[in-house]
Amino acid sequence: MIIKEKIMRNVTLTAHPQGCARYVKEQLEYLENHRGDVDPSVLPKNVLVVGGSTGYGLSSRMVPAVYAGSATLNVSFEREPAEKKTATPGYYMSRAFEQWASQNGVWARSINGDAFSHQVKKEAADIIASEMGKVDLIVYSLASPMRMDPDSGQMYRSVIKPIGDDYSSLSLDMNKGIIEKVTLEGADEDQIAETVKVMGGEDWKLWISYLKERELIAEGAMSVAYSYIGPEVTFPMYRSGTIGKAKEDLERSAHEITQSLSDISGRAFVSVNKALVTRASSVIPVVPLYISLLYQIMKEKGTHEECIQQIYRLYKDRLYAGAEIPVDEAGRIRVDDLEMTEDVQKEVMVRWDKQREGEVLTGGDLDGFRSEYSHIHGFGYEGIDYDADVDPRVVEFDREI
Repeated sequence: MIIKEKIMRNVTLTAHPQGCARYVKEQLEYLENHRGDVDPSVLPKNVLVVGGSTGYGLSSRMVPAVYAGSATLNVSFEREPAEKKTATPGYYMSRAFEQWASQNGVWARSINGDAFSHQVKKEAADIIASEMGKVDLIVYSLASPMRMDPDSGQMYRSVIKPIGDDYSSLSLDMNKGIIEKVTLEGADEDQIAETVKVMGGEDWKLWISYLKERELIAEGAMSVAYSYIGPEVTFPMYRSGTIGKAKEDLERSAHEITQSLSDISGRAFVSVNKALVTRASSVIPVVPLYISLLYQIMKEKGTHEECIQQIYRLYKDRLYAGAEIPVDEAGRIRVDDLEMTEDVQKEVMVRWDKQREGEVLTGGDLDGFRSEYSHIHGFGYEGIDYDADVDPRVVEFDREI
């Protein structure tokens, strides 16, 4: 099968197995090049990542695995490949990482299933009990547009909408590179509630509760979930919108989980991370324009980071830097600090004000946005023959790092 990049409405429908393996290899190489900067003795030994197939979740497996040989279990729901159909990027990336792990004597497994279900939670707990022992870090990095309640069977769907009045703003068509104006209607109360149900902290709490009930959480363990705040220009679509309500619930859940783990000295945190190109962010109105401007500015300043650099700093300088974990006034870990500096945000707004509807993006990194979006699906890498006939059912990590 000749696998080409197919994009429809800013969503890539295909993934390239060889390219996805290259993506994994480059992240692992970054960690190897910084091996001497991390003390492996302080890192967790057994890690569960709910949503660990791509992005921040995948990086959360890599850091402890590379530096401490930690065992990692990923739970994610991926489309598997067929003879004439590609899998999701997460399918290929998980397998590439696990091939690296096998080559290097590191235990790593994945469960392909609905992380919201009781059945998958039990399957994960059984594997932890029989093959890992107790986990000392639980990462919650799940991103899903819908969730079936495991008790009632009711399906809930999230929406990306402002709350209150309709909202209009400039955005970016990343395929055409043209500035466009978008208008979205405000969410109703049911849509807000459903978004919180899908993207809030309820399922995170269910995972922790079940694992604690099974006595599979180690003394002093930590759990972290990922979030985003961003600048005021994105607030109507993000922090003040339906997604923001879900993130507020996630933050409340962190405090509740910490209380529930107090008898074993456990703690839970929300880590606020940097804006990055992901399969989700590319379809959130306004966000592609902001990211394109942000990337250009941070690259000019030499402070740009991608997933692996963010999670590397999270482990090294935040979670495992000492007994006192640095947090903000709301108890959140901040690794969006380089993005949110005053000089960066001021320059974003200067360039934002120069954009004009119907004209090409100015002062932004459209090529970088497009390149990173292609890379997370395995496309756009030099040295890979995208005209070659490949088996979409096969992914190979062909070199030890």
